[in-house]
Amino acid sequence: MVAGCLRGRILRGEMVSTSTRSQILLRRLRSIMQGQDKAEQKLSRIANEIAAIMGAEVSSIYVRRKNGRLELFATKGLAPSAVHQTQLDWDEGLVGLVARTAEPVAVRDAPKHPAFSFRPETAEDPLHSFLGVPIIREGNVIGVLTVQNQEPVSYSEDDIEALETTAMLVAELLSSSELQDVIDPETDIARDLPHMLEVDPLVEGIACGRIVFHEPRIEIRERFSEDVTGELARLERGFAALEEQLDRMLQRVDLARTGAHRDVLEAYRMFARDSGWRRQIRDAVKTGLTAEGAIERVQNEYRARFNSRSRTFLRARLADFNDLANRLLRVLAEQDGRPELLAQEAAASVEDVILVARTLGPAELLDFDRDVLRGLVLSQAGHGAHVLIVARALGVPVLSGADRVLALAKTGDVAIIDGDTGTIHIRPTADIVAAYQEKIAFRAQRQARYSALRDQPAVTRDGVRIKLLMNAGLLVDLPHLAESGADGIGLFRTELQFMISATLPRQDRQQQMYQTVLQAAGDKPVVFRTLDIGGDKLLPYLRHGKEENPALGYRAIRLALDRPALLRLQVRALMKAAAGKVLDLMLPMISDVSEYRQARRWIDKEQAFLKRHGHALPEQVKIGAMIEVPALLWQLDQLLAEVDFISVGSNDLQQFLFAADRNNALVAQRFDPLHPAFLKVLKEIADAAKAAEVPLTLCGEMAGDPAQAMVLIGLGYRSLSMSPAAIGPVKEMIRSIDTGTVKKWVNGFLEAPDGPMKRRLQAAGK
Repeated sequence: MVAGCLRGRILRGEMVSTSTRSQILLRRLRSIMQGQDKAEQKLSRIANEIAAIMGAEVSSIYVRRKNGRLELFATKGLAPSAVHQTQLDWDEGLVGLVARTAEPVAVRDAPKHPAFSFRPETAEDPLHSFLGVPIIREGNVIGVLTVQNQEPVSYSEDDIEALETTAMLVAELLSSSELQDVIDPETDIARDLPHMLEVDPLVEGIACGRIVFHEPRIEIRERFSEDVTGELARLERGFAALEEQLDRMLQRVDLARTGAHRDVLEAYRMFARDSGWRRQIRDAVKTGLTAEGAIERVQNEYRARFNSRSRTFLRARLADFNDLANRLLRVLAEQDGRPELLAQEAAASVEDVILVARTLGPAELLDFDRDVLRGLVLSQAGHGAHVLIVARALGVPVLSGADRVLALAKTGDVAIIDGDTGTIHIRPTADIVAAYQEKIAFRAQRQARYSALRDQPAVTRDGVRIKLLMNAGLLVDLPHLAESGADGIGLFRTELQFMISATLPRQDRQQQMYQTVLQAAGDKPVVFRTLDIGGDKLLPYLRHGKEENPALGYRAIRLALDRPALLRLQVRALMKAAAGKVLDLMLPMISDVSEYRQARRWIDKEQAFLKRHGHALPEQVKIGAMIEVPALLWQLDQLLAEVDFISVGSNDLQQFLFAADRNNALVAQRFDPLHPAFLKVLKEIADAAKAAEVPLTLCGEMAGDPAQAMVLIGLGYRSLSMSPAAIGPVKEMIRSIDTGTVKKWVNGFLEAPDGPMKRRLQAAGK
């Protein structure tokens, strides 16, 4: 023990660099790996070597078992009898903290840490210092590697770097065939039987084809090298080739015509040039890794750390960084004369492809031939992910559930994905295939019927005109205005432009986009909602503190009023873009009339500023408010006396009214838009707006469902804003009803609500 500690202290001294110590560790551990011992014997020897080189009294390796617990698999310094006996819960102790956060934990005095947990069976001497790092494979934490010292020690960045490099090698050993069954969950599902999965639909549509697994990860043959200079040179050549590849992609004619693609890919190219990402890979090479090994290490760290957090903007960028890392690996393979089989090559031999991927970057999707790509199944994509923006533009349906498909399917299996219902059929029976062929044919007929209604007014049988508007947020949405026959844009979500940009969009860029939107709309109205960021819509270039309940936190108008420069910059761009036209501005998340007044003062100041400096102004500026917060229900008289129009945000209003997160599966059944209490609230708003003669629109999912839209008409709503695809079905419903009859029906339901009436209302709109 003394010799080991002495050797470790020498290695941690000023005369030995981090890279040197890492290289010594790697040489010794590789020697162990190449030996003939069984895997568990190798783990024990590795623990001994780490303790000696790191100068630690204790070194331990914990492995995540099938039951999800962390089991002590090897140790130097703890009681040998504790091996395989000590098991920790995923969130137990400092070891659990490392596993849960997927980040290193270094503590000078462990017993004082709130996460500290003592296990008597390990027969530990009093140990003060603790350093633990996650063992990561394929972006998943499969174990924890720790060192401990009796004396208080402040572990340095060098110590953490050396232990993280060691953890890579341990991950390789744990993933060997000998130990694979230890860390992988068992599966007894037959891969030859038909299966149906119910999943989350991300982009609507129906597709049928054969499964192709997207596995862009290159097989890394060498992870360690002593030629640091040579590997750094290879890496720099790879960076240069990657930039050239992305530049060529942006020059493609079809991408130049599509604003959303260009915005997303420009941001993507900026990620590729990110100096922090490149520096991390270079630093990893300096520890003794090959260029490929360094890329893999940084990629795993990004994946593990992003996966352990719930922020939507981090998850959206995870796919981008994964794509970049995989592209860089392929570039290096090609430079070495090693062509690798890609999913694109596999797809070339299939006429209709259902692509299955854990993650996918927007550029990767564009690598596939649109003539054969029919659908996409992902496992890691939020509803605002960049790849979904591109998929929606291409008309490719997208569902979640890739992990379950991976467990059930083989390459080449027939699959049907239904983005309307959130259903995946794997190896469907002949009856299922026939049913979906009919459904696809019916869908085409229905779309033709809706198209025939495009230029027809949305007028009920008793002559009541209903205004049908569409929701939008990107340039790619604009063609839908003419295609759907919408009366205008009732909600333009301006924050989407900010979310797909790597930096804050400049005023001239914002102005150019708003001008494009207004030109595309022509004489039709466009309601621009000012920035609704915060909550689950975060921007990487603006600082945001962690919030326990972001939906109720620092977002929308609250953030805008605290950062008036952001609001004024956007308003200035909007006013310049709307010169000579009517500008409709809607303020989100108003909870008190004073917030509306304060925002209006800033807008008035901008208008005065532009007039003073001789800029052309909009013909008229109308300012409205979204009713999303229940507190406004008791301020309607004050609000309606000051606004030019109001819009009901039915999604947020309902979830706040019932304290039920509509995205939480545990309470999803409580999110009932036809609940009598909610309908009474909506009626109160409609009655108040009518009495005050203030224009009213409802924006939200209710508007796009024919049955629910019928109820809204019965409540008095005459303007609805929805997704473009919903306009045809809702218009068809409107032209088939009598408002007087519907009004009596709805009022009767409100006075004596019961299950059968509710079901009849739902059935009537189908």
